[in-house]
Amino acid sequence: MIKISFILNGDRVETWVKEHEMLLDVLRSNFNLQGTREGCGMGECGACTVLVNGAGINSCLFPALEIDGKIVETIESLADKGKFHPLQQAFLDHGASQCGFCTPGMIMSAKAFIDDYPTAPETVTEAEIKQALAGNLCRCTGYFQIIAAVKAAMKEQV
Repeated sequence: MIKISFILNGDRVETWVKEHEMLLDVLRSNFNLQGTREGCGMGECGACTVLVNGAGINSCLFPALEIDGKIVETIESLADKGKFHPLQQAFLDHGASQCGFCTPGMIMSAKAFIDDYPTAPETVTEAEIKQALAGNLCRCTGYFQIIAAVKAAMKEQV
């Protein structure tokens, strides 16, 4: 076991991890953060997406040892005192979540995209949103509501 230290959802934390352990397992087991989900376990579905230093990553493939000294954000970091983040509210308002399994990963990928969007949010195209969410699979919505939710959240942040 190896001790690591990192920023998790705004708080400095320390924990012990096994050499082979993945970030997803550490988040769920060591910190009881159940919003990050394991879908495929192979980095294909995006359900486990979290942000590491602002970039969306598949936590099921990311070695926990590599988060030492980094900043990790999970879906639990978004709501502020019970108030939804604009992305969460947009997903609710646009019916972008049906079964909800993919939603945390989808929202975190969208957050990384919005946070790094280089120009005025009102200029975002559907193709850009689709590209940003390409690593996330949803079996329920058909993506139309998800794309509408991301567009709405971007306009909200203007």
